[in-house]
Parts: sequence; C-alpha cells; structure tokens
Amino acid sequence: MNDPSDELKDLSLTQLFRMEAEGQLAVLTEGLLALEEKRDAAQLEALMRAAHSLKGAARIVGMDAAVGVAHAMEDCFVAAQAGSLFIGRGAVDRLLAGVDLLTRISQTSDADLDVWGAERAGEVSEVMEGLHAVLRGDVADAVPADASAEPPAAPKMAVPAVETAEPVPPRKVDAPTERGSKGETRVLRVTADHLNRLLGLAGESLVESRRLRPFGESVARLKRLQRELGGTLDTLRDQLVAGASAELLQETLAASRTRLSACREFLADRLGELDAYDRRSTNLAHRLYGEARAVRMRPFADGVAALPRVVRDLARELGKEARLEIIGDDTQVDRDVLEKLEAPLGHLLRNALDHGIERPEVRLAAGKPAAGLIKLEARHSAGVLLITISDDGRGADPEILRQAVVRRKLVAEEMAPRLSEAELLEFLFLPGFSLKEQVTEISGRGVGLDAVQSMVKSVRGSIRVATEPGRGMRFQLQLPLTLSVVRALLVQIADEPYAVPLGFIVRTMRVARDEISATEGKQHFAFEGRRVGLVSAQQMLGRSAPVAAGDLAVVVLGEGEHRYGLVVDAFMGERELVVQPLDPRLGKIKDIAAGALMEDGSPVLIVDVADLVRSVEKMAAAGQLNAVQAEAAAVAAVARKRVLVVDDSLTVRELERKLLDSRGYAVEIAVDGMDGWNAVRTGNFDLVITDVDMPRLDGVELTRLIKQDQRLRALPVMIVSYKDREDDRRRGLEAGADYYLTKGSFHDETMLNAVADLIGAATEATT
Repeated sequence: MNDPSDELKDLSLTQLFRMEAEGQLAVLTEGLLALEEKRDAAQLEALMRAAHSLKGAARIVGMDAAVGVAHAMEDCFVAAQAGSLFIGRGAVDRLLAGVDLLTRISQTSDADLDVWGAERAGEVSEVMEGLHAVLRGDVADAVPADASAEPPAAPKMAVPAVETAEPVPPRKVDAPTERGSKGETRVLRVTADHLNRLLGLAGESLVESRRLRPFGESVARLKRLQRELGGTLDTLRDQLVAGASAELLQETLAASRTRLSACREFLADRLGELDAYDRRSTNLAHRLYGEARAVRMRPFADGVAALPRVVRDLARELGKEARLEIIGDDTQVDRDVLEKLEAPLGHLLRNALDHGIERPEVRLAAGKPAAGLIKLEARHSAGVLLITISDDGRGADPEILRQAVVRRKLVAEEMAPRLSEAELLEFLFLPGFSLKEQVTEISGRGVGLDAVQSMVKSVRGSIRVATEPGRGMRFQLQLPLTLSVVRALLVQIADEPYAVPLGFIVRTMRVARDEISATEGKQHFAFEGRRVGLVSAQQMLGRSAPVAAGDLAVVVLGEGEHRYGLVVDAFMGERELVVQPLDPRLGKIKDIAAGALMEDGSPVLIVDVADLVRSVEKMAAAGQLNAVQAEAAAVAAVARKRVLVVDDSLTVRELERKLLDSRGYAVEIAVDGMDGWNAVRTGNFDLVITDVDMPRLDGVELTRLIKQDQRLRALPVMIVSYKDREDDRRRGLEAGADYYLTKGSFHDETMLNAVADLIGAATEATT
C-alpha cells in the first residue's frame, strides 16, 4: 500500500493550507447550522477543534488575519463549552460571517495575501468586532427562537487542552484550487486505494497483452502444419498421376489424414485459447472502466455542502424559517454532472423558499410547523440518477396559474379552462414566465425554472413537477449516471442500428397484430391496464423499409399520458457505448442526442427519447402518424398544403395548429427556432409561421437563414409576435418575412386570411 502522504508531497504549504481550510470551513458551517437547531456538547467540541486546527494551519503559512479570526471563533466555542456563553441565532450570524471571511482569505492568491493587512483590514476588523461582541454577550437576539425565558446553561464540562486536541479530519476534496492565477491547470486527486487498483488492473492488462505473443507463435506453427499438409497432398496427387501402387497411395493418404487431424486439433485448441483471451480481456476492460469511472465519481454531499447555509440565510432574508434536509448524501455522482447541478439546485431552492414556504405566522395558522421543510434527495434508480427537491409550502394553485397564463396572453381565455394541471405546470418552464408580479433580487424574472430545464436537457435528462395546493411542490430531475458512457438497447430500424438509452425505456415487448386497435385513425394497444399509442420508428426517423411480418417489436417509452410504443424492426441487444458528441455546427438534430461507435468501429446514433416523444405528440396532434401495418395503395388523394408553426409557447402552437387544421392545412410544429430550422431543412413546407422571442434561435434569425438559403428562399415566412413596435416590424421584414402579424391584434380570420393570401387554399387534387 502506498503511503497516503505521497499524494501530498509535491504540494506547497499554501496549497496544503487551502486543502485543510476547505475541509475545516465545511465542518464549521455544518456545525453552526446544526448548533442553531439544537445545542449539543459534541457539536461544540467539533467546532472548537476545527477553529483551533484552522488557526494553527494559518499561523504556519503566515496568514495573520486568518489566525486572528479563527482564534476569536475558538474563544467563542470554548466559552460555550464552559457554559459561560450561549450561542443563539445572533451569535451564529457573526460566527458564519467569520467563516465567510476565512473562506475569502483562504481563496486569495499568494500574491494578493497582503491585502488583508492593508486595504481590506477594515473588513477583518468588522468581523473581529462582531466576534468580540459575541464573547461579551452583546448580541441582541442571542436567545432561542422557541423560548421566552433565558436559555438554560449548558452543563459544565472539562475543556481539553487545545494543544493536544486531535485535529478534525479535513473533508475529502478534489484538489487545491489556486484562485486568481492565470493558466491554471486543474488537478484531480486520486486516493491511494483507487490508484493501487488502477495500477493492479494496468498490470493485468500488461500480462494479458503478452499472451498474444505465444498465440502468434502458435498461429505460425499452424501455418507450418498447413504447408506440410499441402506438401503431402501434392505428393498424393503426383503419385496418382504416376500410377503408384495402392500400398504407396494408402501410406501417403494416411499421412495426409494424420496431418489434417493434427491441424484440426491444433486449430481447435487455439480457438479455445482465443475465446478465453476474449473473455478475460472483456472482463478486464469492464473492471478497468469501472475503476476509472469510480475515480470520477463523488458523493452527492460534496456538491451540496453549501446549500443548507444558502437556505438558512435566504430564509432569514425573506423573514421566514426553513431548514434543508439532505437525503442520500453518499450517493455517487459523476463529477461533471455534480458540477452542472449547482446552479439548477440553487434555482429550485430559491423557488421553494420564495414561492413555496410561507411566513411562520401563516404556517402556524394553517396548522403547520413555523419552520418550513425542504427535502433534497439523491438516489440511483434503474440506471439513472434521480434528484428530488420537495417542500411543504403552499404549492402552486392551478387556478392561479391558469389566470396568470391568460393574463400574460399565453393562451386564449376560452381555451384556458380546458388545460389540464400537467399542461398548466409546463408553463412554469417557459422563458420569462413567473407567478410573481414584482421583480426582486431573489425571483420574479422568470429565468430560474427555464435555466433548470435547459441544464437538464443539455445532459440528456428530464424534469417532472407535481404540486399539491396547500401542502407543497415537488420537482424530480432524472439524469444520466455519467455523461461519457450510456447503456443502451440497440434496435434495428430500416436496416440501420440505433441506440435507445436504457434509462428511458419502460418495457420492450412483442405485440401481436391482432392486439392492435384503432380509434380516430390512431393505433394503440393495451399496456398495464391502459391504452398506449403505437408509432412507427421508421416514420419518426424519416426512414422507409418493408414492414416485417409477424408480431411487432415494440419499445415502450415516456410516462403517463405521454407514453408511446415505438415499433422497431428488431432488438439487437444491450450495449455500453462511449458517447461521441455530434459536431455543434449541425445544431440540434431532430430526435437524435449523440453518436457512438460499435465494437466493429461502425457508427450508431443515440436516440433523444424526450425529443422523440415530443415529435410523436406533434405528429399525432397534426394527424400525420401512419399506421404501422397499413398496406400501401396507389389511390387518388388530396394533397394538403403543409405549414410549419414555430413557437416556444405550447398554447400558442396549439391555438395556431387548430386554426390552420380547421381550414384543411397540414400542420407541423417546432418548439423553438433551432427545431424549426432543422424541420425546414429536412421537410417540404408551403409556409412557415414563426414567433420572434425563442431560445437557441429567434424567429428573425430563422427567417434570415431561410431567405439566405438558395433552396428555401422562395418559401413564404409569416412572423406572428407580441412585439408591435415599428422597429420590431421593420426588423422582421428586413430579414425577409413576407408578412408580420402582431399577437396583440391577433384574430382568427386575420391570420387565416393572411395564410390564404400567401399560399392559397389548403388543398389541391392529385393522383
């Protein structure tokens, strides 16, 4: 076993201090938050030791400001241990201010450390004065929140000599971070155990690689046997030509059989060796990958250690009481996923505090505890990472949400009552949407949940929301365990392989053709007590091939009302695939998330299941889904003119789709500008109707791209937007739009008449 100190021997004293400071400051933060909830002698002991260790480490590297602050904090904890000081909320505020200051000092670059003794000395003095006030008992609100009398004195206890106290073990961290320096290289710390296991596996790989040398020699011997057999057969042929005796021919033939048998036996042995080598190599590769992936994994607690403090401070700023309960802090998470979680979790916690958790008096009147509870849970399930954030606050009232949607003109007033609760909750994720009428520093701009959804989609995940008015709200993020490798089911679609991530598959099954029913032209089958829509993977991915006879191979995807059965040609088994991002110049490819390579080096596309489900719903709403077992027939038909509606508002898309469909136009929808651009390039449309403000690519830029494309420039484009200023209208028309209609003056007939002016009637006869 390697000496763990070998991992640290190349680090400077300052780097070592920063590593220790990160761990000790985490101990101080967690301990102070726990102390605020419940006075505990063991907690005070841990706090005192952390401050003492931090003071000693700062003294070694000459950080005098940090020494003074840590010493003052240590004095507070020692006094509390002795029972002469009660640390209430006011004292915790000042002690946390000390933690914040120590954090800033520890993260200062070596070149800038002297600022704490010069221009930032006032900041140090202010914190020191606050700590001295705690020691003097001058903190006004240093009393328990649930007691009107003086706090009970802590029992007297022996205070160990701080010089001999064992230091609090620092929290495991990835690497010391040199802040403020340019050209910094990120370092990943690996534990000695992980390194030893990796080296052991590397040694096994080396041994396995050497097994190929004797195998190569065996193949050379096999070639010699083959040549000998060939020579014997040549001799036999010559003897036959020369009319040799039967005895001589029999002798030569026997020799040929002996050499042939030797070749067969030798070949069988070598094939057995090759098969064993393949099994060992595959097993070794899986073990090596598993160990390498384990190096990249971090406990969930490492990424959320600061969140209880965030909740505590923000709740006090809002005049509320709340605590954060973290469940599953040992759950292993890929460090890349964990880093991406910081901002979304912050948004969701602020949302819960500002929108969900009520003020103490309101909660008490409703029969709830004065302090709200927010739960943050991480766990693995069916090959995916589930992150759940729930609160016991007021929840979201569907009727209030419905009124807000109408007030913001995101849906027509007559259509709003028909929206389900699930459809209403989807509006929360729209850019710029918020239930708050006033913008504050905490919320009200409507960017939080939109940012959360964007992050989740960027890592091939999904998010669900549920609410119970008066009792709370719940968000669940479903994320991949790692971004580098995906375990997927390979399916065959039109003679090509495609990969469907296992984490998104509900079931794979065979469906007999007589189990398929049709209602209003849409096919479905029975699954778990309900009817599930059936769609063709060939149609969804733009492929075509003969329909296979017999039972259908079906992959069940989605959930609830958004569950569908995807008909594929064949199942090809499970694979672990290394994800290969597609060239960003391609933009977002419809229904495709990424690529990968098969064992033989051939490429395979990874299906974007969430995108595919949305595509299915768009085509189902437009009545464009083909029957998976319909016979082709060359009959007279009526060709409907095709219109693409591009809008990031679900309600606006549906309203425009229904209006156009009622007049006979065939309508497809796109959820934003990039989705629309991909659809335009791959489809054949007679008209594009687009909004302006959309994520990824706005409507004006979409119009400009269409008009600059030699193949598409003749395609009419209509802009329908809430922006009704003359500058906005001019900008759209200058980009090439053929018509600009404002939603403020939007009327059914206005848009339909404009469509008719641009492309004429909806249908035309064809044969």
